[in-house]
Amino acid sequence: MARLGTYFRDNNSDWQAAKEQAYRQNPWFIPEYIDTALSQIAQAFLDQTALENWAAPFPAFNNAQTAPEVGIVMAGNLPLVGFHDFLSVFISGCRQRIKLSSKDTVLWQHIFGKLQEWQPETAALIATGDQLKHCDAYIATGSNNSSRYFEYYFAKFPHIIRKNRSSIAVLSGAETPEILSALCDDICLYFGLGCRNVTQLFVPEDYDFEPLKTALKRYEHHLDYSRYKNNYDYQLALVLLNKIDYQTMDPVLLVPSDSLFAPISVLHFQTYENKAQLSQLLPSAEELQCIVATPESLPENMPATTFGQSQFPGLSDYADGVNTLEFLNGLKNR
Repeated sequence: MARLGTYFRDNNSDWQAAKEQAYRQNPWFIPEYIDTALSQIAQAFLDQTALENWAAPFPAFNNAQTAPEVGIVMAGNLPLVGFHDFLSVFISGCRQRIKLSSKDTVLWQHIFGKLQEWQPETAALIATGDQLKHCDAYIATGSNNSSRYFEYYFAKFPHIIRKNRSSIAVLSGAETPEILSALCDDICLYFGLGCRNVTQLFVPEDYDFEPLKTALKRYEHHLDYSRYKNNYDYQLALVLLNKIDYQTMDPVLLVPSDSLFAPISVLHFQTYENKAQLSQLLPSAEELQCIVATPESLPENMPATTFGQSQFPGLSDYADGVNTLEFLNGLKNR
């Protein structure tokens, strides 16, 4: 895995060709965002010392005699968005059978081919296909709707089922231009398609949005991409036709709403008076992936993600707060 991180960073001609093909397959995967995803994976996930420390509490991973098979249903909203699940299973020594998203096959198939080239034994550990029958356990990521099917089909097996989640930011009104610029990354990276993207703001009453509007201008180029612009135009038409209050803060439309989930190109916001009211307004933990804020802005004992870091999780920042390594360790010890 550490060698794979080096391969990402070296960016040789074969890897560049794979990235170009991935962009042709899925126009949402622009080269800039493929590189952003790869940089995050290489730096945060594929450092050898970090990997060794991460796996150290689980000695059962060294037991090659026990190799249950884990079926993984991958999402495809971001480039290599399911890499942490793949990495967890690989590090555990379990076999894995992966159903790739049709939106993200090129990068994965290139990676699998490269791993087998370096170490042929990996061919017995990694398989892909549309059928995931007869696995010993399952990890599946999808929508709230698809999760019901996953819960039904995988009910008799150990499983991790991930549903729709999104992220919020809590502002105090005292944010510096640098903090607001970092917040724009949390909102706009990957066109806002990730569960770690901020889709709703909580701001004090009479909050001045002009500094944030200025900060967002560095993402105006999103409107140059036809798929994003089509969503923006559609959402603008909806708010106009329905006479909904909004502000244009290109490349997003700022709309007052208590809904956590916002369409592409829309950013929701709510106002609060104090922390007591804020704690009543915040979405449930089951809906949230992360909260971007300073710790002092949040009610007590509520975890905060640093501004600008929502899309840069570490090895121990488990999706939905479920420790994947502990889950896999349980399989190895059964």
